[in-house]
Amino acid sequence: MDNKTQQIDMKTLRPKEEASRCLMCIDAPCSKACKTGDPARAIRAIRFDNAKCALRWMDKCSGEDLEAAEKACIHYDRPIRIREMVETVKAQNPGSAAESKLPDLSIDFCGIKCENPFFLASSAVCTNYEMVARAFDAGWGGVFYKTICMQEINEVSPRFDAVSEDGRSDFFGFRNMEQLSENPVKEDFAILKKLKENYPSKIVVASIMGQTERQWIVLAKMAERAGVDAIELNFSCPQMRLAGMGSDVGQNPELVTFYTAYVKRNVSIPVIPKMTPNITHISEPAMGGFYAGADGISAINTIKSVTMNERSAVSGKRTVSGYSGRAVKPIAQRFILELAKNPIMKNLQLSGIGGIETWRDALEFIQLGCRNVQVCTAVMQYGYRIIDDLKLGLQTYMKERGVEHLSDLVGEELPYFETPHNLDRTTIVYPMIDRETCIGCGRCHTSCMDGGHQAITFDPETRQPKILGTKCVGCHLCLLVCSTGAIHASKRVEKKKKS
Repeated sequence: MDNKTQQIDMKTLRPKEEASRCLMCIDAPCSKACKTGDPARAIRAIRFDNAKCALRWMDKCSGEDLEAAEKACIHYDRPIRIREMVETVKAQNPGSAAESKLPDLSIDFCGIKCENPFFLASSAVCTNYEMVARAFDAGWGGVFYKTICMQEINEVSPRFDAVSEDGRSDFFGFRNMEQLSENPVKEDFAILKKLKENYPSKIVVASIMGQTERQWIVLAKMAERAGVDAIELNFSCPQMRLAGMGSDVGQNPELVTFYTAYVKRNVSIPVIPKMTPNITHISEPAMGGFYAGADGISAINTIKSVTMNERSAVSGKRTVSGYSGRAVKPIAQRFILELAKNPIMKNLQLSGIGGIETWRDALEFIQLGCRNVQVCTAVMQYGYRIIDDLKLGLQTYMKERGVEHLSDLVGEELPYFETPHNLDRTTIVYPMIDRETCIGCGRCHTSCMDGGHQAITFDPETRQPKILGTKCVGCHLCLLVCSTGAIHASKRVEKKKKS
């Protein structure tokens, strides 16, 4: 590589984008080849929004070691540009390699002390003792064990599908037709009992689903006898084959009220209804749970969806099933916001679920009012090991802000949410173009002309876009489509009065 090419690469390389190419190999050939560091761990930190901390695993690596790590990379396309990533991260985060004491992540949820807010969501990521034990050993704070029911579960094949860019394994949307635990009921409760006995400091929540009053009560009592910390009531699974279960219940406030009340009358441990997003106003059924004495609310479960890939067909047939992954995060947060802003349920504690992949995702749920978060799809993609960066990122953020207790972050963003009619409509924020960063692609011009307010001109000779202040409405479409980050927001100013 000549110097000119290397300079261009150094200028254009984006560490997280490059780290996202990493296959996250099980045996990390790059780290095996590096004698003085752990490139695989550093790349994973960058991938999961911990670039500030990544250098602690590569800061002492020699150029020869990093070169050896690159040569050992088994990527199907081209090796990960480890050396360039290190130099870019160093330039962007000077002095960031040092380790220091980090804040404690413990927090109370429904009266239960949790060592950290990160839980496995009730799903395929926690279906037996060995799986959950490995997750606990890795550092997860708790588990909402896969939902236990009295019905026979007979799954289909295939049961998963993904929405990704060009078929890549790093998908942003995940569709699944998986239902509930296939284990015998007694076996599942024996697993929960063993988990609590062997991991007393971890939080074990039994997720249950009944079809009748008696089933709900029997399952709840079995859960309490198993010694679990709390019970989650699954009112939300979108692909149950039997009527009167899952989201059929969660869409009916009366049933949510009755079934929650049945369970609350028969157990003394916390009861947490899990709500469905397949409804317009999640507060309506959630309030049914609240009035019945629920100690908290979990939200959301997967969103009913359809994918059209041939690979998702079951014997040539398709069906509606649940959608998850980072694509659903804004929808999940909208429902959490609705629950958190409901004045009637203001003291009801929340467990957030939906698209959580990095510590920043988790932080957003916490700032919206959640006291813990549940993760599923990201674990299915990357494994339990993501807990390292979930904890490290959140702790680093707290340290930088001087926050000692995680509970101080809970709900801190709620005051900044308003209804549309209360938003400021008297001011405007104009976009600005950084000429040094702009490469003259004209993408902003195209988008503004065809999808905006025709407020950007483009000179094909100089390849210079220009913003017309008299037409610009401050929508920021241009800022969003700019591929180089050359368009920034200026200061908020008063709108000019129309003549």
